[in-house]
Amino acid sequence: MRKIHFTVNGAPCSITSHPAKTLLDVLREDLDLTASKECCGKGECGSCSVLINHDVVCSCLILVGQVENQNVLTCEGVGLTPNLDHIQESFIEEGATQCGYCTPGIIVSVKAFLNDVDYVPSVNEIKNALGGNLCRCTGYSKIIQAVKTAAEKNLKEQGTV
Repeated sequence: MRKIHFTVNGAPCSITSHPAKTLLDVLREDLDLTASKECCGKGECGSCSVLINHDVVCSCLILVGQVENQNVLTCEGVGLTPNLDHIQESFIEEGATQCGYCTPGIIVSVKAFLNDVDYVPSVNEIKNALGGNLCRCTGYSKIIQAVKTAAEKNLKEQGTV
């Protein structure tokens, strides 16, 4: 056990944990941030995706000792009711969720992707950005439309449309 310091959703965090405990387990069990889900436990489905220093990672594969002095962003940090992010609003408007199990990981991946673009991305660009996220329910069409809608909203907010 050791004291580990990092930032979660913009807030400083210090926990005492075994450094080999997964970040996913720390988020869910110790910090009560339960949006990230464990589905495969192998980094194949993306349901546990979070951002570490703006990079998408599968939190089931990251040990909490690896996030010492790092910045972690979960879906809860993207936005919460009543202050939803454009991405979350767009997913609701476009009906881009079904069971919702994969949605938090997809939201986080979309956040990272849209942080790097200042235009409405193509379908192929969106598919590539979501390549690490598996959704078994939606067929992705509504997710792709939600990403386009979120990109449009971002551009309007920036005054570039």
